[in-house]
Amino acid sequence: MSDITSTPQTHIITANCPSQPGTVDVVTRFLFEQGFYINEIHSFDDTDKKHFFIRIEFRPDDEQAFDRAQFCHEFNQRASAFGMQWTLASSPFKSNVVIMVSKHDHCLNDLLYRYRTGDLNIEIPAIISNHPDLEELAKWHNIPYYHLPISKETKPEQEAKVWEIIQDCETDLVVLARYMQVLSSDMCKKLSGKAINIHHSLLPGFKGARPYYQAYDRGIKLVGATAHYVSDDLDEGPIITQGVETVDHSYYPQDLAAKGRDIECLTLSRAIRYHIEHRIFRHDKKTIVFAK
Repeated sequence: MSDITSTPQTHIITANCPSQPGTVDVVTRFLFEQGFYINEIHSFDDTDKKHFFIRIEFRPDDEQAFDRAQFCHEFNQRASAFGMQWTLASSPFKSNVVIMVSKHDHCLNDLLYRYRTGDLNIEIPAIISNHPDLEELAKWHNIPYYHLPISKETKPEQEAKVWEIIQDCETDLVVLARYMQVLSSDMCKKLSGKAINIHHSLLPGFKGARPYYQAYDRGIKLVGATAHYVSDDLDEGPIITQGVETVDHSYYPQDLAAKGRDIECLTLSRAIRYHIEHRIFRHDKKTIVFAK
């Protein structure tokens, strides 16, 4: 794992409120008056919804002098006048991520590599699967692997065990890395805003089994993937990011599937990065994403 202690500590403030004059100034002026240096700033005013969003990454000149409680108290006095909802996160921004997977291992392999090399600043306290196939891969990474078979009859009991593991691991994010089971409405509600799923962007045009064979028969020209937050509406949660590449008549079904796997890996890891770096605002049925 990479050494993150040698880098200066940074802080991230995210805020949103109804659109009104002075929204950028109230945040940036406060940081300036406190002597903070802004490393990165993004803002967006949704003129249709009349709502404002801002994300600022900053650092103090003297980290020892940073008083989190005092900062929160003083900034809240400024923000409350604008009706702002806001959060403050401080580095290291390491998140506990529980991965759920079935038999397809490409997304899991990619995430484990990024975890092992420090490319994704996460901890993986557990891998949960409804099949035993990938247990050796988890063991190689010294990550607990929970094989929890599921059927229509045992689904409530299985999900109760899943939820227990999620809670025991103090999970910040659940990633469905090709977990080929539909979560119940109750589980979706529990994981609202805290679970990311990946699927091929051929949906909804090619649903069901063997989508790439369906796509091949129709002469598809684009292959892609979509990462989204889990919702009670299957594969219709707020979209975080998407990836797409062109293909042509020379791509057979197995070629389309291979291309799709690559795009799924990149798209899923990008969505996780945006989430753990506090770059995403959920707003109504969609997201505001401040990509780096």
